[in-house]
Amino acid sequence: MKLVLGIDPGLDGAVAILTDAGELLEIHDMPTLEDGAKGRRAVNPALFASIVYGSQATIAFCELVGPRPTDGVTGAFGFGRSRGIIEGCMAAVGVPLTLIAPPIWKRASNILPGKENKDSARSVAISRWPSKAGFFARKCDCDRAEAALIAVAGLARKGGAG
Repeated sequence: MKLVLGIDPGLDGAVAILTDAGELLEIHDMPTLEDGAKGRRAVNPALFASIVYGSQATIAFCELVGPRPTDGVTGAFGFGRSRGIIEGCMAAVGVPLTLIAPPIWKRASNILPGKENKDSARSVAISRWPSKAGFFARKCDCDRAEAALIAVAGLARKGGAG
């Protein structure tokens, strides 16, 4: 059995650990700390690397993110920093990382695009893994659901469980 990571890269994101058959094992909220000017939150590289290394995953899938026209300079830089931490940790640990654009993984999960449909990921995740519904119990757990569904979409694209 091989283990797979699904990563929702935002500061409120998450890391899901699944088997290559699509069984959900664990979910970790994205580890952050107050860092830099004005105590802004940032992904904690050491804690993120610890989750990745401890997972013993052999492949990872992460949402492909980039700055949006509505992002401010500080927000765009912070998002880019998070992506760099994720890519750097994955490379250092030796886990291949595939980036998946939001429309691709959302289409694979039957989730309509748009922020107004963000909570749909929780519904899909609870339906897919009813015994793990507690992982997705709160409205703020939509990012956990997205991390798990990103992994499933990645597996399906690689010809694994879907």
